[in-house]
Amino acid sequence: MAKEIKTIGVLTSGGDAPGMNAAIRAVVRKACAAGKNVKGIRRGYQGLLEEDIIDMSRHSVSDIVDKGGTILFTARCSEFRTEEGQKKGAEICRKHGIDGLVVIGGDGSYAGAQKLAGLGINTVGVPGTIDLDIACTEYTIGFDTAVNTAMQAIDKVRDTSTSHERCSIIEVMGRNAGYIALWCGIANGAEDILIPEKYDYDEQKIINHIISNRKKGKKHHIIINAEGIGHSTSMARRIEAATGVETRATILGYMQRGGSPTCRDRVYATMMGSMAVDLLCAGKSNRVVGFKHGEFCDFDIDDALAMQKNISNYMIEVAGDMAK
Repeated sequence: MAKEIKTIGVLTSGGDAPGMNAAIRAVVRKACAAGKNVKGIRRGYQGLLEEDIIDMSRHSVSDIVDKGGTILFTARCSEFRTEEGQKKGAEICRKHGIDGLVVIGGDGSYAGAQKLAGLGINTVGVPGTIDLDIACTEYTIGFDTAVNTAMQAIDKVRDTSTSHERCSIIEVMGRNAGYIALWCGIANGAEDILIPEKYDYDEQKIINHIISNRKKGKKHHIIINAEGIGHSTSMARRIEAATGVETRATILGYMQRGGSPTCRDRVYATMMGSMAVDLLCAGKSNRVVGFKHGEFCDFDIDDALAMQKNISNYMIEVAGDMAK
């Protein structure tokens, strides 16, 4: 019979994402409702190793569901990638009575949770990343807010791009994944969308497209460039030199990670954080919460980390048809 969990810890790790606070709130309140003690670990695995651990209650998470960022702060920790760091982390969990841990973050954060599970600390991961790049789930907390933030910014850039009859290259975040770029490209009606999964680095094709559209009377040309391709400023210089069309690069950057989360991010974060607590209370470990086929579900972390995620070819096809 599984040992009863008495104290649940929660941390956020890696890049912050809108909705993380909603997930923290859900973990704390669901755990309190189940009669568990709750510990908040500040600054991710780095804070765990430094024992930056606080008691949390229902009151401590009041009025945070609408806040961006994470009240527990976040950091990356190279020490926790070592066996010594992982063992130290497990011992610190035991020292503070933490026998269940919810880790909110991406694949890198799950790898740390996987190691702690192997060292006897029951762990459950919750997908928190704007990149939408976790293979086991169709949705990750923060994506909806980030993509809407980027979409609204691109609309504004397009207005001034049209006024000046410019080509605009707008770089969005996503690390090595092109989801934000593809979604914005479709939503903003971009003429070209460059994503790591499909880009062939043939700039002449883009140049020809700009020249062709200009001959047809098009007053602007919007290129959405994914972070995984980057180099937007130098690309803009080359395109302007080749086309004679004034070309500017705009890198949206970290604004995409901030801001009040959308309704979808708040609700999904709440459901996922609550499910993580339910899994721990049921004696489960080495699990990750996901969303598939309209349902919240969970997977073994080992299986989740081994999965591959492919971008939708049909979305790419549709985006191309819309830009013709």
